[in-house]
Amino acid sequence: MEKGTSTWKFPRAFWTGNAAELCERAAYYGTFIALRTYLIRVVGLDDIQSGVIAGLFGALIYLFPFFTGALADRMGFRNGLMLAFALLTVGYGMLGVFSTLAPVLVGLFVIVVGGAFVKPVITGTVSKSSDSYNRARAFSIFYMVVNIGSFTGKTIVAPMRIQMGVDTVPYFSSAASLVALVLVFLTFRPPADGEEQPRNIHEVLQGMWMAMSNLRFLALILITAGFWAIQGQLYAAMPDYVLRMAGETYKPEWYANVNPLVVVLFVVAITQMVRNWKPQNSILVAMALIPMSSLAMASSAAFNGNINIFGVSIHPITLMMVVGISIQGLAECFLSPKYLEFASKQAPKGKEGVFLGFAHMNTFFAWLFGFILSGFLLSKYCPEPTTLSQAVQDQHALALAGQGPMPAIYAHAHYLWYAYSLVGLTSLVALLIFVFATNRMDAKKAQTI
Repeated sequence: MEKGTSTWKFPRAFWTGNAAELCERAAYYGTFIALRTYLIRVVGLDDIQSGVIAGLFGALIYLFPFFTGALADRMGFRNGLMLAFALLTVGYGMLGVFSTLAPVLVGLFVIVVGGAFVKPVITGTVSKSSDSYNRARAFSIFYMVVNIGSFTGKTIVAPMRIQMGVDTVPYFSSAASLVALVLVFLTFRPPADGEEQPRNIHEVLQGMWMAMSNLRFLALILITAGFWAIQGQLYAAMPDYVLRMAGETYKPEWYANVNPLVVVLFVVAITQMVRNWKPQNSILVAMALIPMSSLAMASSAAFNGNINIFGVSIHPITLMMVVGISIQGLAECFLSPKYLEFASKQAPKGKEGVFLGFAHMNTFFAWLFGFILSGFLLSKYCPEPTTLSQAVQDQHALALAGQGPMPAIYAHAHYLWYAYSLVGLTSLVALLIFVFATNRMDAKKAQTI
């Protein structure tokens, strides 16, 4: 590739890497959105246990890349990707083959390790396949590929779950990972080294400590974790809530696809609109919107029967999930670009990459907290029907068929969304205090200068 020119032309490694990323994202999100349901129905866990395990799985995916990225630098990108997709193929395959807890936990850990290699290698490939003139274009393609992969995986697994059972979903993810492995083996040749230098574990830990020592940055990470705890319910509470309250033929996987669709449609326009805003102000808008999304989801309980829209009969849960998830997508458009801008401004010169990487630790805390909380809330307000008496199961089945009322135990199922609204409101108040305090500190500092 000719350096110093703005172009859409990239080397083969770039396109191969993005194709592998599409497969990996399809595999990950295809299984992740069904993971709690799989752990309950196949492995035999309860809501709380499945929430803890799924939360740890999702959280570690965001922690391990700090360390696997350094290892990948030493191994080489091609070897790193080969190892990653071999592990992912085996890990997802184990979920399909085994149904007891011990091998399933091993399989999940193998997936975590494999997945943790993919992100730093692919982003490194994108960076080294571009230059300062076309890097923004390169990462815009990468971001689009991530969303296409997410969309594709969730679209495919919905009919698989309905027609063949949730235990078949991991086979799709294993097959997608195998496709990526073959693709990398046959076609991937790493790009020439760019400006990045290989890191070691000591440097990674040093960088993490530097980021954690910035109290302003750390505070915002913890505050915005509340945002992602709610966003994470697309994969935690929402799928089981929909299946238990609407029925097995409904497709929460497709509802979750509304989020990346809204982001792709609106992120450029919203980013342009807020380009001159202070990062804190744009984040404030996002944090004000996110509890509204949970309230929208809760409001489905206010409707009696299906809703007729332009001659189409729509289940109220379907409608309000789509509305709530759309609000989440818009909120993400206000949050993500400006949040990363704030992170880069907190970084010492030359340490921007470290801080931008650590910025995603808000998702680590959010997944851990949000999934665990979802287990307790589902258990209390919207329990798995098979854990209830046969009489209640029969009444529940009749209710889903439209032949009677829901059992009393599900009367307050929507309360779990009120709980997440409270999480969002708490985060919003914390952010208002943060903005007030930091503005006063900045004003006082300006006066002394």
